[in-house]
Amino acid sequence: MLDATPSLDVRSQTALGERISPVERLIVRLAESSEEVRRAQRLRYRVFCEEMGARIDRHDGVDADPFDPHCEHLIVIDRFTDCVVGTYRILPPWGARRAGGLYCEQEFRIEVLNTIRPQLFELGRACIHPAWRDGSVLAKLWSGLGHYVRQHQVRYLLGCASVPLDRGAVNLGALRAELLGRYLAPVEYRVEPIRSLRSLGDPAGTKPAAPPLLRAYLTLGAWVCGEAAWDPQFDCADFLVLLPIERLSKRAARHFLGADARQ
Repeated sequence: MLDATPSLDVRSQTALGERISPVERLIVRLAESSEEVRRAQRLRYRVFCEEMGARIDRHDGVDADPFDPHCEHLIVIDRFTDCVVGTYRILPPWGARRAGGLYCEQEFRIEVLNTIRPQLFELGRACIHPAWRDGSVLAKLWSGLGHYVRQHQVRYLLGCASVPLDRGAVNLGALRAELLGRYLAPVEYRVEPIRSLRSLGDPAGTKPAAPPLLRAYLTLGAWVCGEAAWDPQFDCADFLVLLPIERLSKRAARHFLGADARQ
């Protein structure tokens, strides 16, 4: 039922025994059919439910929600096995209008963002098959996202950056202190969580650990829009992050958007 992906020690070879780099094996593009979307949803189930223990009201090996039909699904395909090994979904403004809102509105009160709502592209459900977490698939996802940003002249990216709670309240407290101290959005972009976290622990002297995706957003210039919300479905803390594309440094723009991105 799940996509079968070769293990890391054999994927550098084709069926003919030729050596080939992981990057050469990978293709990134938007899903072009309902079947490709379903394959991305199966990967999401594999990662979020079977690996991370998320609780969803489905038992068919598919992670799907009412927002999916209104999203565009970025997928990374291993062209030798035809497996989907990475995915990212994008909810564009026109999709959000059809869906009746943004996914993050289930967790945050975002009325302060209404002035830029028509320009918000919401990111979510990013995941990579465990056999491909060597950086190659993530690089392809970022490349595909950068192409999408250029193509649609995106001005704002928005999304929930999830922090697992398995490192404990002290780590989360230290991370909160860092995020709100160094990366807090201007007051006009600060939102309120619907379900706040009760206790974050004393962060004194603790060096926080943050998920790579959150660190990547911050490196690009993203703001954190305020306190974290608790996501009971995934049992994690979610920080809402906002990335105005104009905040990208020239170096980040060249890397993320291409050589001509800031001209």
